[in-house]
Amino acid sequence: MTTDTDAWFATCPKGVESLLAAELGSLGADTTRETVAGVHFTGPRALAYRACLWSRLANRVLWPLAQFDAVDGDTLYRNMKDIDWGRLFTPDKTIAIDFSGENRGIRNTQFGAQRSKDAIVDWFVSAAAARPSVDRGNPDVRLNVRLVRDRAHLSVDLSGGSLHQRGYRLQAGAAPLKENLAAAVLLRADWPGVAARGGALIDPLCGSATLLLEGAMMAADIAPGLQRKRFGFEHLLIHDAAQWQAIVSDARSRAERGRAAQLPEIRGYDWDPAVIRRAQDNIARIGLEKVVRVSCKPVSGLQKPDHRPLPFGLLVCNPPYGERIGEKESLVGLYRQLGEAMSREFPGWHAAILTSDLELGKATGLRSHKRYALFNGKLATSLLLFDLTDNTLRDAAKAPAAARVELSEGATMFANRIVKNRKRLASWVKREQVQCYRLYDADMPEYSVAVDIYGEYVHVAEYQAPKSISPEVAQHRLDEVRSALPAALGVAADRIVYKQRSRQRGKEQYKRQDNRGEMLTVREGEARLLVNLNDYLDTGLFLDHRPLRLRIAREAKGRDFLNLFCYTGAATVHAALGGAHSTTSVDLSNTYLGWLNDNLALNDLQSGRHTVIREDCQSWLGRARTRYDLILLDPPSFSNSKAMSDSFDVQRDHGELVRRTMAVLRKQGLLYFSNNRRGFTLDPSLRDEFQCEDITASTLPPDFQRNRKIHCCWAIRHKA
Repeated sequence: MTTDTDAWFATCPKGVESLLAAELGSLGADTTRETVAGVHFTGPRALAYRACLWSRLANRVLWPLAQFDAVDGDTLYRNMKDIDWGRLFTPDKTIAIDFSGENRGIRNTQFGAQRSKDAIVDWFVSAAAARPSVDRGNPDVRLNVRLVRDRAHLSVDLSGGSLHQRGYRLQAGAAPLKENLAAAVLLRADWPGVAARGGALIDPLCGSATLLLEGAMMAADIAPGLQRKRFGFEHLLIHDAAQWQAIVSDARSRAERGRAAQLPEIRGYDWDPAVIRRAQDNIARIGLEKVVRVSCKPVSGLQKPDHRPLPFGLLVCNPPYGERIGEKESLVGLYRQLGEAMSREFPGWHAAILTSDLELGKATGLRSHKRYALFNGKLATSLLLFDLTDNTLRDAAKAPAAARVELSEGATMFANRIVKNRKRLASWVKREQVQCYRLYDADMPEYSVAVDIYGEYVHVAEYQAPKSISPEVAQHRLDEVRSALPAALGVAADRIVYKQRSRQRGKEQYKRQDNRGEMLTVREGEARLLVNLNDYLDTGLFLDHRPLRLRIAREAKGRDFLNLFCYTGAATVHAALGGAHSTTSVDLSNTYLGWLNDNLALNDLQSGRHTVIREDCQSWLGRARTRYDLILLDPPSFSNSKAMSDSFDVQRDHGELVRRTMAVLRKQGLLYFSNNRRGFTLDPSLRDEFQCEDITASTLPPDFQRNRKIHCCWAIRHKA
């Protein structure tokens, strides 16, 4: 990098190498040479800068520094320490090592990274300099060491972090399409050529709007790295700040001209309002609200915009792949709906569909004229290109076997009820900006499931069938639910999670159902909360208590709040965001207290005002000396945890529990006591001792009006 011409290496997703080589050539590379998941290229330092700023396809831009023997950890250490690190950066910079590869002497990447780091630190110490610090998450200088048999290849990461992170997408759903792969899809589909001829861009399953925004940036000539806050090369001693600023200034001028130009029509749709809100946030973050427009619409309702003539364009989407067992069959209807809309609404257009299953691609009923192999992470996918001119839709009877799926009479009835319920709740969901709610709760006895919406995902809990129903009949009915939901909701089958729910005792309700560890961020009022749809019977958020949590948020300002049996702490987060002077949360479960801490951190609530205590609530209350203004007491119906000295039954034991809680409530304070025990009755003696008001009706939200016994709730105060 100290010479006029140097060699560089850009990494990329597999299958994108030829596109990246062409892109680097257009940026001024003297030579390019493709290899698996990357391209070697040569050119001046300005080229490396332009690649970091302008590449829509690269993951990282690396500057190869050296190759040397690394048969074992000691050899690696010696050769790393021989490098003059003081010529690259100063010791006040933080560092991180990305190490890949193993051999007989270096058997894991963590060991290789540690020895590499030791060599760099020891070099600075031996040079009588300060000791650099390690920052694995956000270092100033990131180094890449790749071990190939007994040779180490050392590079400096000029990008600093993956270039697919443009800065406009802060959250994404499950299996998100990375920005650089989205760009590759658009380039393979010749979106730049379509846009140049005045064509439109439409994504009927837009998700977080990644394809739309990448397409808009191409059409507006906006450099994909223009919003990135930092690059790795900025912390190197050989960085030419003046040259870099000139390149950035030119990119900003081009973006201004592009935004001011007449840009193509760019539209996106998704069935879920929460997903559309996320897409709108991304669009606003990059300032393209006047160019990219998104709205709620299922695939079944897809129509070509008619506000002005759109005779030509590109329809592009990344539908769900159906990687989980049993999901492929339920996706067939979605792909068929997509094919019907493409044929009906967009004759003369081009289309591009990214899928990992060619049978699903065939389920559209349309002929693709070209197929490209791409990798979405480690998942092999196919990009199918369609010319919709005279592309006749195959009849369902002639379509591939996978496409010939019809709903049974029972599944049709279930689907109709889902559609009816969603329509009934639609205005409330929109008005109150509700992201998580119950859509169906065993409305029809034959289909005894609870269907809950969590943003762009669906959680289905199957109630245990009575003994009079055979396992075969129960399974058949669940299969009908599986077949009906994707079409009824217009949602991908891989966004629907199924669980069986039965009566639980003690720790059974907390047992893991899976070990994916996938957390989804949802919003409730001002709070952002983590839910886990797969690993536990419950998701981490009891939806029926939404009104009570929002009430606590309104009443918490300036108060000391206590949350007993706090679970994952959703009410604690609401109280803290509502301005509580302090919060204290008590529970026995390490798992859920860790979840609570994550929820606090997610909402930037990490100050010392929020105390988390692992202890049996009854024991803790017996020793508590602090007093509180606002308390939530929401015990389980039954518990026999080994950490407790005795079992707990809410009907039998609630009187003493409420009295102990009232002992730590200040004179003018308020206790909310709630539980979900069916047939629960409040101990009459509590009414004699305290002012007890049954507020159950006001704490039941519209989505639980059908099941009014889901919980009971009292507001309890000291008598004057």
